[in-house]
Amino acid sequence: MAQYEPTSRRPIGEGFRATARIATALCVRLNVHPDAISYASIVAAAIATFCFWKSGLHPWLLFIAPLFCYLRLWFNMLDGMVALASGKASWRGEILNDLPDRVSDVLIFAGVAHSGWMNPFLGYWAALFALLTAYVGMFGQAVGVQREFSGVMSKPWRMVTLHAGAWLTLGYFWWNHSALALGDLTILDWACLIIVAGCLQTMAIRLRRIMAALQAKSASH
Repeated sequence: MAQYEPTSRRPIGEGFRATARIATALCVRLNVHPDAISYASIVAAAIATFCFWKSGLHPWLLFIAPLFCYLRLWFNMLDGMVALASGKASWRGEILNDLPDRVSDVLIFAGVAHSGWMNPFLGYWAALFALLTAYVGMFGQAVGVQREFSGVMSKPWRMVTLHAGAWLTLGYFWWNHSALALGDLTILDWACLIIVAGCLQTMAIRLRRIMAALQAKSASH
């Protein structure tokens, strides 16, 4: 029976992918199941959540939290690489590859919302738009064309924006022993607003590309 091939694969930079090649070979050799790596991404996200949540009392945790956000992304990449390399890719694996991502997004933004460095409502709006952006990206796959990963605020860039907000907040705190307010908003407030705005742009682009792909598919039949 032919090996299963995923119907959609997220474009990943070759430099980032190269960091997981040794780990992929090791996981295949040790027979580590890709599902275990998918679950590990939730653990990394939960640690990031805890760090954000407690950073109001221990500001240095703002330095640590983004590192676990990136570890979450790395595990998200590694599970797919191991699945393909070990011949364990499957429809079930595609579901387990996506579901932890959605759980991780909510966990991380909930931790940011309750960090004490921002308005909690903006953190939850960022979580909501992160989910909507991923959901819109899956529309194409659901209706028989490609899944869309395009747009300025895909999953990695949401984490990069959060990382910038966290480290800028920490840097200003170490400099002035307070949270920087730009107008009535803090740095993390602005970071989450940028994420929301970027998600709106990303959803618009993804919907436009999905509609164009559907029209092209209809015209070819």
